[in-house]
Amino acid sequence: MNSIISTSHISSSNYHAFEYHTSLTVFRSSPSLWSLRFCGLRQEAVQFSQLKNRLVSGALKKRRHYVSAAASNGSPSKRKFDYDLVIIGAGVGGHGAALHAVEKGLKTAIIEGDVIGGTCVNRGCVPSKALLAVGGRMRELQDEHHMKALGIQVSGAGYDRQAVADHASNLASKIRNNLTNSMKALGVDILTGFGSIVGPQKVKYGVDNVITAKDIIIATGSVPFVPKGIEVDGKTVVTSDHALKLEFVPDWIAIVGSGYIGLEFSDVYTALGSEVTFIEALDQLMPGFDPEISKLAQRVLINPRKIDYHTGVFASKITPAKDGKPVMIELIDAKTKELKETLEVDAALIATGRAPFTKGLGLENINVETQRGFVPVDERMRVLDAKGNTVPHVYCIGDVNGKLMLAHAASAQGISVVEQVTGKDHVLNHLSVPAACFTHPEISMVGLTEPQAKEKAKKEKFKISVAKTSFKANTKALAENEGEGLAKLIYRPDTGEILGVHILGLHAADLIHEASNAMALGTRIQDIKFAVHAHPTLSEVLDELFKSAQVSFSC
Repeated sequence: MNSIISTSHISSSNYHAFEYHTSLTVFRSSPSLWSLRFCGLRQEAVQFSQLKNRLVSGALKKRRHYVSAAASNGSPSKRKFDYDLVIIGAGVGGHGAALHAVEKGLKTAIIEGDVIGGTCVNRGCVPSKALLAVGGRMRELQDEHHMKALGIQVSGAGYDRQAVADHASNLASKIRNNLTNSMKALGVDILTGFGSIVGPQKVKYGVDNVITAKDIIIATGSVPFVPKGIEVDGKTVVTSDHALKLEFVPDWIAIVGSGYIGLEFSDVYTALGSEVTFIEALDQLMPGFDPEISKLAQRVLINPRKIDYHTGVFASKITPAKDGKPVMIELIDAKTKELKETLEVDAALIATGRAPFTKGLGLENINVETQRGFVPVDERMRVLDAKGNTVPHVYCIGDVNGKLMLAHAASAQGISVVEQVTGKDHVLNHLSVPAACFTHPEISMVGLTEPQAKEKAKKEKFKISVAKTSFKANTKALAENEGEGLAKLIYRPDTGEILGVHILGLHAADLIHEASNAMALGTRIQDIKFAVHAHPTLSEVLDELFKSAQVSFSC
């Protein structure tokens, strides 16, 4: 768990790279605080509506520009920079930061050397969801028992590979255009070319364009990590970047790594007719998930499908198919390093995590040295130099800082940084940021796993409790004939603090947000259990979960 680079050879689970440095604030609820909380939410909604109208009309007017509200006297300083904020990298994190900066009145520029949207939109979470959507429908149509139980008769379900690939490509293009247009409409300057820091508050982009900025955000993301000994040709040995193009569907594909990336692709490939072999260096599949969820996921997502696996082994050498020979994979024992087996498959997907992209950033110009490849930051995303001191006016968000390698985490970090540069201190609670794996059924989680919670409880000398509910007891899930699933709550019975929630089941990725928002707001179980949920809905899975928790603390 020291590094996404060192551990991703062990597993593709980016969860191994998560570093949580922010503790959840202890919050005691009372009727008056509840009132204040809901009033606050209502006020935010009103402010958002007013903001929308102001931004639309403001696009036709001259923008107000501030250097920063962080001036010594708290008032805007006289302009002496080209921009208040320059963001290097126009992925989801950079986009979120840019829009929030405009909302705050900052003159903002964003630099992109590739395409708007970054990895998530173009080579990651967006196109993969298009493929997963197709895979989910194919899986359902091919499940005769499931369809017959609903009274539906289907025969001969098939797919057009190129049309499926086009669906993924078109979705990425549409979202990319949406992001581009949203920034242009609000007045964000989009600068083309690779960006690098050439000195304090000075950035170069393209060949020789140099601009100055009061504050700089690094948001350059990550790239697929390929371990040594593996030869990627982009055709028969591929990374997720190549696989999302779906140029062909192999009869038999080996997937190196059984984390989020590998698990989602196994869902797609098996639905489209492929046989899958997982290669995992650790002794169990899906090592980044809560162990109980991993066990259930193996029973639901692995065992019934055309999937086999090798655990406790490294893929020490992979050779692409050529001259009529298949892809060759040499497996060695993860502990003894002795050769165990050689596999011959049609294709191999390298899903061994992601590595931060810092090439050409000019970090040496501000005396910054990467740590395990990542740009070092503090809890406020301020970049740290070689001596551990903060570099003035330079921040880093997203995959490239290694705190939480998720697109929405990058966006949240970017918004947090903008709050700081405009004079409001803000620290993002990473424990409240949810994650999801979009298999069928889905897996989602927020906070600590049960082993992590036990370790924390041992250190801090408190007890934890666990509550569980099944989708088999949920009316909506049964109506969909999708009763396979579990929701798990890890909490402190003495205070009602939510430590973690893990869900496997229908629409788990959507359900997790009630738990993550409760953690972000500091809501305790003794309060949230009185919330009302519409019936019959899947949300009642969480309702029953919170109601089943036994909390000794009372207001």
